[in-house]
Amino acid sequence: MDFKKTILWAVFSMSGLMLYNNWQVHEGKPSLFGGVPASAPAAADKAVAASKVDIPAQISSSPAVAATPTINSGAIESAEKFTLQNDVLVLEISASGANVVDAKLLKSLTAENKPVELFQYTPTHKYFARSGLISLGNNDLPNHTSTFKLAQSGKDGSGRPFAVFVSERNGVKLEKTFILNPGSYVVDVGHRVTQSSNNPNPLVLYTEIVRDASQEQKIGPFDGAFSASTFTGPAAYTDKEKFNKLEFTAIDKNKITIPTQVAAGEPAWIAMVQHYFASAWIPGDKVVRDIYAGRIDNGLYRIGMQTPLGVVASGSSVVEKAKLFVGPQEERVLETIAPGFELLKDYGYLTILAKPIFWLLDNIHSYVGNWGWSIILLTILIKLVFFPLSAASYKSMARMKEVQPRLVAMKEQYKGEPQKLNQAMMEMYRKEKINPLGGCLPVLIQIPVFISLYWVLLSSVEMRGAPWVLWIHDLSVPDPYYILPVIMAASMFVQTKLNPTPPDPVQAKIMMYMPIVFSVMFFFFPAGLVLYWVVNNLLSIAQQWQINQMFGKKPAK
Repeated sequence: MDFKKTILWAVFSMSGLMLYNNWQVHEGKPSLFGGVPASAPAAADKAVAASKVDIPAQISSSPAVAATPTINSGAIESAEKFTLQNDVLVLEISASGANVVDAKLLKSLTAENKPVELFQYTPTHKYFARSGLISLGNNDLPNHTSTFKLAQSGKDGSGRPFAVFVSERNGVKLEKTFILNPGSYVVDVGHRVTQSSNNPNPLVLYTEIVRDASQEQKIGPFDGAFSASTFTGPAAYTDKEKFNKLEFTAIDKNKITIPTQVAAGEPAWIAMVQHYFASAWIPGDKVVRDIYAGRIDNGLYRIGMQTPLGVVASGSSVVEKAKLFVGPQEERVLETIAPGFELLKDYGYLTILAKPIFWLLDNIHSYVGNWGWSIILLTILIKLVFFPLSAASYKSMARMKEVQPRLVAMKEQYKGEPQKLNQAMMEMYRKEKINPLGGCLPVLIQIPVFISLYWVLLSSVEMRGAPWVLWIHDLSVPDPYYILPVIMAASMFVQTKLNPTPPDPVQAKIMMYMPIVFSVMFFFFPAGLVLYWVVNNLLSIAQQWQINQMFGKKPAK
């Protein structure tokens, strides 16, 4: 019984810790279990902060390249902007650098019913994509600070919106072509480099995503309680080293590990990730590329990739194609874009369980068309899977309830003799074939499933803004009226009454307080997760009541 008491105290302590952690996150403080704080990043290294040069790091064994100019915020803000739009995405491209400085997602709305603005270039928030050319022999080439002119725009032969921007410096012309596909968050980007200089040097094309470390947009009054605990920052993928997330704080301390040189033909991409949304450069895979990341001036962070173009002969051109993704982390869409791209949707350490759970949930939704009812049906299926184990444990608890009077009598008989009491209890359990810990098994086994489902509901943009019934208008945020947490507390209280009362008064009090602790903790959980737990409790009550009725008809020994 001491072991059982230890388990109860452990569960109670963990519940209190989770409650405190969620309160910390709700108040805008860092999660106890990791995650990027919403506050401004720590001061950069003095040498970096003092530097006025923005250097795309050449990490591989390739020759080092010259530095490119620093960001000119005033030039970007005052430069003319050009709009490119399809049915899901609106891009703004600045004449300064032909950088993508604004991106509105038309099908993802904020609490104010406005499109989510993923890319922004404002005095308070900077997040954008850029590209340009650098060379060892000549730094004054078309880059992300050059002035570009709109050379052509409209729709191509397939009806796709496109725009072409041109800049020329020192005999090198760079044409950037942006093409939007219908219903797609992927932008086809072409970089055509034309050489007219008589003394050409090796050229390198760089593509980067730049942003500050501020917290992303909130989607509602309760968002932020969970978005702060999700990852925000740069990420890189290679076929060999897979997915790497880079914390802003680790970049500040220069303690990051990323794949540097990517071999020709190896799939690779770079991204900037936040809750529900992401952006990424997906270059061609025909040549060797170099990945780099770091902090630059004005408190901005970047992740980029360099693609060596070699020496472009005078009078000739070379074209390097890439894709720029700007959109939500919809799993079915991500899987079709690039190898490993679905890893942008982060399920945490229990991905091996979370992915099949989402797959099953998504398939149920394809039939019922409502995520709330899909969660209920998923709960029933999970309950059916665990039914044999749950039935065995409920039978054990029912047997425990039968022998409860004998346990009380034993406690009085061996008062002050805990060793004899434990021996007598163990002997009774052996004769009656009762496992005193049998009732804990279904809970312990369901904990990984519960945590996996938590990450599914937390990470799935598909749940964002998804209604269920009546007052539940968004399953990804907490219940606005706390009705589901109250129902869950009531169901836990009923379950407690159906279970045998522990002979230890301390254990009995803990079991009585557990529904209150869990209900308060669940005030901060997404409504979809609480819905799962409520339905699971109701099914457990029905199953346990039926088993208690069956054993209650037996004559007492």
